[in-house]
Amino acid sequence: MDARNGIGGTLKGLDLRAEIDRLRRERNAVILAHYYQKPEIQDIADFVGDSLDLSKKAAATDADVIAFCGVKFMADTAKILSPDKIVVLPDLAAGCSLEDSCPPDKFAAFRAEHPDHIALTYINCSTEVKALSDVIVTSSSAEKILSQIPPTQKIIFGPDKHLGGYLKRKTGRDMLLWPGVCIVHEAFSETELLKLKARHPDAPVAAHPECPPHVLDHADYVGSTSGILEYAKTMTADTLIVATEPHIIHQMEKAVPEKTFIGAPGADGNCNCNICPYMALNTMEKLYIALRDLEPRIEIEEGLRLRAKKSLDAMLAMAGATVGMGDLGPAKVTGD
Repeated sequence: MDARNGIGGTLKGLDLRAEIDRLRRERNAVILAHYYQKPEIQDIADFVGDSLDLSKKAAATDADVIAFCGVKFMADTAKILSPDKIVVLPDLAAGCSLEDSCPPDKFAAFRAEHPDHIALTYINCSTEVKALSDVIVTSSSAEKILSQIPPTQKIIFGPDKHLGGYLKRKTGRDMLLWPGVCIVHEAFSETELLKLKARHPDAPVAAHPECPPHVLDHADYVGSTSGILEYAKTMTADTLIVATEPHIIHQMEKAVPEKTFIGAPGADGNCNCNICPYMALNTMEKLYIALRDLEPRIEIEEGLRLRAKKSLDAMLAMAGATVGMGDLGPAKVTGD
């Protein structure tokens, strides 16, 4: 038995943090963790952040291996930007409800029905859908990109109808929305949020634009995960109600431990239903195995990769400086 594999060939008794550090050095690997990962994974990562910002940072390193602790579309994006690096995802089943809501064949048919529209597509989608899109957007770059598109140009926005609807209300720009939602942000309850606000009347609410409008209507700040984190650092209030996946609170508590952060409740009055089940599939054990075996590995056919990269490059050209900046900014938007 190899002692590195633990007792009896299992991982029992293994010092996972030490072994991950060893493999990181041996593999010349960089470990990425999205804000929605468990705290122990965030704490061992080389970079913690938003999905595209992480992929850009990894591409700028001399690492041979990228271990992306997130979901599959994020690891795919890392491979699109770093084709010569090995990219592993601790659990290949870590998907995304937004990606699932937009099958490539149906999106292609939808585009064919609206040939006079261009497709602005949220990064939370498959590589195949990226390849069918004109410009990829993030929650922090979407508004800047919209401002550069002529008002007469018709637009399809997908797959997140809530982010698209938020942008429509804020900018007045009409867009044809694909009807996808994030199951995590969809779970927030307006009734329970109002009860929480009543208990903490001086606490502002920060919300991700993937939330439905009845939640965004009560937000003092709307922005990407990195934008929400920055708001937490700079706000004058002592307490913040956070309407996004609650694992981002770990970074808030590390940055400003003197402040209090409360996760916005779901319909049952607590945050349990707002933990992303896909993000939760990644564990320290699976990260160790991924670095040990260099599996599950992300592979993308080169022609598909180049087509998908074209839409990502369009976004970076139009709004590259906004990636990871959370620049949707303070907003209180009402409407349906």
